[in-house]
Amino acid sequence: MEHDNGRHRMTDEEIETAQLGAAQQVNGQVALSAYDPRWPAVFEREAALIGARFAEGAGASGFRLEHVGSTSVPGLPAKPVIDMLLIVPDPADEASYVPALAALGYEVAVREPDWFEHRCLRKRDLDPSAGSANLHVLPVGCPENDRMLLFRDRLRTHPGDRELYAETKRELALREWKYTQNYADAKTEVVEEILARAART
Repeated sequence: MEHDNGRHRMTDEEIETAQLGAAQQVNGQVALSAYDPRWPAVFEREAALIGARFAEGAGASGFRLEHVGSTSVPGLPAKPVIDMLLIVPDPADEASYVPALAALGYEVAVREPDWFEHRCLRKRDLDPSAGSANLHVLPVGCPENDRMLLFRDRLRTHPGDRELYAETKRELALREWKYTQNYADAKTEVVEEILARAART
């Protein structure tokens, strides 16, 4: 699990508690890849599959799916993991969407009931360009939805902020981390700086 957010830095215990099963440890540097132009197509493929399942009545109604995270920003280095945001009425109502996603190979990997009922589903063996996908599920009206999309759109349209974030990622990736979430939390200061600029425009 990794998500840049506006809350406190997660402790090891909080990271381990949120994970279903043993939390995967990095215990070293974070491997970043150069931007791959195939990533948007991978998202579109997954979005079409998910949309088809939900249209069949096999999953959540009134859902919204967005490509988020670094793979959604052309030119930005990233871990080769496609991050997606699924907005549903109630993430805690897993019966309304998990079966449809499970049929496509997604498994619930993270539950955080104390943080907007956040769920993260993971799909492995995704594509030659991206080994896996993280599907973050949050509720309609959640402020974190707006933050994710504002940050993505800011980086897409402002080269200076995109390069600042890229350099921050490269520098932090060279350090040693126990969990990937520790690396994500270390980016909080620059994320908030960029979001503050975005909010003023």
